[in-house]
Amino acid sequence: MTIRVLVADDQAMVRTGFGMILGAQPDIEVVAEAADGVEAVEAARRLRPDVALFDIRMPRLDGLEALRLLAGPGVADPIKVVVVTTFDLDEYVHTALRNGACGFLLKDSGPALLVEAVRAAYSGDALISPSITLRLLQHLNRPAPAAETAATASTLSARELDVVKLVARGRTNAEIATELFISVGTVKTHLGSIQTKLSARNRVEIAAWAWESRLVGD
Repeated sequence: MTIRVLVADDQAMVRTGFGMILGAQPDIEVVAEAADGVEAVEAARRLRPDVALFDIRMPRLDGLEALRLLAGPGVADPIKVVVVTTFDLDEYVHTALRNGACGFLLKDSGPALLVEAVRAAYSGDALISPSITLRLLQHLNRPAPAAETAATASTLSARELDVVKLVARGRTNAEIATELFISVGTVKTHLGSIQTKLSARNRVEIAAWAWESRLVGD
């Protein structure tokens, strides 16, 4: 199946570049571009792309607010949005996590990671790599209350906690399976259970919880 993608960025060169990279893939098609947040929200609601790539700083409506409207808490049928940005400021990251982002990508990460982020979001996963997302998550520095963390962590099995820590370290499903000597299918089963117990919508939120709960160190 072809992955239908919306690209939203206020810089025409960025939109064109992303379009060329993604369009060269046999399984990806850029169905629309948007130069600001208002256009992005309208196009996303009208076209229902499989994945949307949003810059943060855009005219009229920034990418974080556009993200909230399309994927935030309370949205019945959220669109999968990957934040693609040059900015890794703490408040941006925290807001994006809470507003349902399916991944993070810095604009200088390169074509391969851009394609990987789109495919990950489409498959219900999220791009979390040591070179990108861990750097952002480590900057959160907003520890959850100890009692709250302990209560939530107590609902997770020892194996689920192992999986959570590896997700927070940026491991893929295959890498987690290798490190824990289990199958990829078992990893996915654990992730489903973890998401339910943490009320997390994706891997990004699982990783954010782990860092905020200080389950992993710097």
